[in-house]
Amino acid sequence: MDAGNLELGFIFLTQTGVGILGNSSLLCFYSFSLLTGNKVRPTDLILSQLAIANCLVLLFKGIPQTIVALGWKYFLGDAGCKVVFYFHRVSTGVSFSTLCLLNGFQAIKLNPHLCRWITIKIQSPKFISFCCFLSWTTHILINSFLPLVVNGPLNKENLSTDGNHGYCSWTMQESGSPLYTVLYFSPDLISLVLMAWASGSMVLVLHRHKQRVQHIHSHVCSPRPSHEVRATHTILILVSSFVSFYSVYTVLTMWMTLAANRGQWVVSSSVVVASCFPALSPFVLLINDTRVSQFCCRVRTNCFLCSG
Repeated sequence: MDAGNLELGFIFLTQTGVGILGNSSLLCFYSFSLLTGNKVRPTDLILSQLAIANCLVLLFKGIPQTIVALGWKYFLGDAGCKVVFYFHRVSTGVSFSTLCLLNGFQAIKLNPHLCRWITIKIQSPKFISFCCFLSWTTHILINSFLPLVVNGPLNKENLSTDGNHGYCSWTMQESGSPLYTVLYFSPDLISLVLMAWASGSMVLVLHRHKQRVQHIHSHVCSPRPSHEVRATHTILILVSSFVSFYSVYTVLTMWMTLAANRGQWVVSSSVVVASCFPALSPFVLLINDTRVSQFCCRVRTNCFLCSG
């Protein structure tokens, strides 16, 4: 094993471990809020689903790639490759659609005139639960073709297009390649369009809100932003970072799919980029949630009183 692979394995392992720790902490916090009913927000269920999907993305992508980087390339058979690729793709799609749902939820909440019927519905936990369930069901069905094109390593007989991830390979016949490509990218593109529309709507509402606040509080140096404004800023940060990482990942994925000669660095780079959002997003949410800081303050105070 050379030093480059060892360093790459350390990067994958660190990114995966930190990301799983962050998402597990986020999931525990929101699950506690949902179970106790303490300061529950309608978005807690959505964010809990995002944390679960992010954990699955890191598990089914980061861990196999870490093992490969450490020199063990043939640890998965044909069935194992199908399972790993399928659940990675499903969890990635759910993460994408959950962020889209969160984005749309906030846009409608800021601007109820977009759709009055949905404005009433989004306040219902049952409606949010149904949307989360629909997200999983949709991606489970859409990605059902993946076991047909994913194989174990070095399975390359009678095929016009193949790709190798170091531990698995995918194969597509020339006649079915366009269909698989459309099925693979169309859900993400639809979510991306909806996300762009919701983000644009929120930016416009925030701009108008800022103008009103500046007019009303012209004598105040720094008026405290409302919860909705802070939440919108957090979501916009998540969306912009996701779109940036996803754009780079899409370019690398298309390169791996279409290029005749692809280097291992392309595969490694795509893994790092694909894992950036699920690894970093929980910390953005934890830092910007005021309930987390309040909880930490209470714990610090209790510890101080107990020690005194």
